[in-house]
Amino acid sequence: MDIVWLGHSTFRLKGKQITIITDPFESTGPDDPWPRPTAQVVTISHSHPGHNNVKDVEGNPKIISGPGEYEVAGVFIVGFSTFHDTEEGKRLGRNTIFNAEIDGVRICHLGDLGHPLSAQQVEAMGSPDVLLVPIGGTSNLGVVAAAHTVRQLEPHIVIPMHFLSTAGAPIEPLDKFAHEIGLKLEPSIPRISVTRSNMPSDMRVVVLSPGK
Repeated sequence: MDIVWLGHSTFRLKGKQITIITDPFESTGPDDPWPRPTAQVVTISHSHPGHNNVKDVEGNPKIISGPGEYEVAGVFIVGFSTFHDTEEGKRLGRNTIFNAEIDGVRICHLGDLGHPLSAQQVEAMGSPDVLLVPIGGTSNLGVVAAAHTVRQLEPHIVIPMHFLSTAGAPIEPLDKFAHEIGLKLEPSIPRISVTRSNMPSDMRVVVLSPGK
């Protein structure tokens, strides 16, 4: 499976049989371009602007925007109901976490999760191979809570997201997240290919640079 970060909370997850776009954002100008990707599936963690621009995803994709179990092209996707804030959604509403298994690799997109996971939620979700985790704060976990969530889920690969504002300015810095989680940051790369055979034995933080 190839993983490309398109910016904000948007990833292109490309397997042998399927391409999934997560939380498609909308371009705000020439400094924040949108590549108009093609996909078979689009997942929407919540309906806020910057996460639900389905009209610009080509290929007539299936839209998955809530909790439940789904199957598309032999790929199973499970949505788990959570909240966008620490007040059970009273401020920002609900959020859906999506788990998918693509080419034998379990990947989890936390969306704009805004609260610590309960023990019951962690048990239901299981431990992913790859975790896409928001670290920006303000409207989601922030680095301290994000590091706690990573320790709860124990993935092999951690990919931070939502750490740049739409203007390109840092929200909460990556190095603070690395300090909280106790792992070294490697130079950013444009994409990562993940298979069962190249899964790291120890947890690794992978920083992706926005691609197309």
